[in-house]
Amino acid sequence: MAVTHESCAGMGGIRGAGDLVFRMELQGYKINDAKKYVAEKLNCPVEYLADCAEMKDIRESLNISTTQPRPDAAVGIQAKFRIAEILGIPVNSVDLFKKQAGF
Repeated sequence: MAVTHESCAGMGGIRGAGDLVFRMELQGYKINDAKKYVAEKLNCPVEYLADCAEMKDIRESLNISTTQPRPDAAVGIQAKFRIAEILGIPVNSVDLFKKQAGF
């Protein structure tokens, strides 16, 4: 059951790096430039961005969320804070959280 859930839950891009590439596209990058930028920030080849096994290891090592929550792993806003930091971009929910928390 866990394998099926992980496979289905990852359809939104988190099994690979689709969510990260899309964030860069929202910043105005074209798809190929977005992939290069994300790969550079993750310190991996562009080909790894679509490789679920490689990205699982990379996401776990950077603590930027995976399809299945792991003990002591970042989830939700914690992961978004890490993503904003790693990619060097503003993330609306992170900025709003900081504003409402007073920092």
